[in-house]
Amino acid sequence: MRKTLIGKPYKWGGTTPTGFDCSGFVYYVFQKSQGITLPRTTSLLYSNTGLKVSSPAKGDLVFFNTSGTGVSHVGIYIGNGQFISATSSKGITITDMDNSYWKPKYLGAKTL
Repeated sequence: MRKTLIGKPYKWGGTTPTGFDCSGFVYYVFQKSQGITLPRTTSLLYSNTGLKVSSPAKGDLVFFNTSGTGVSHVGIYIGNGQFISATSSKGITITDMDNSYWKPKYLGAKTL
C-alpha cells in the first residue's frame, strides 16, 4: 500500500490520498493496512508509541529533526536503507537514509 501512494501531494494536516503531511501519511498507512490507530502528530508518535530500536527494520517508524527544535518528521522504513514519507517539496517519496539532507537529521527508530 505504501508504494501505491508515491507521488501523492503534501498537505499540512492531511490524512488522505488527496494530501498528506508526514504524520498523516503514517497514520493513514497503519490504519488502512493494519487497523492500527496511531497518534496523529510526529511528537506524540515519538514520545508515546512503540519501542526504540538501534537499527530500523521494515515497517519501523524513523524520526528526524528537520526544524532544529526536536522531532519534526516521521517516515516508515522500507528496508535497504530507505524510508517512505510525505515531504513538503515532493509529496510521498522514497528516500535513502544516507541522503545528505536526512542523515544528519536522523534521531532514531521505533518499532510498534
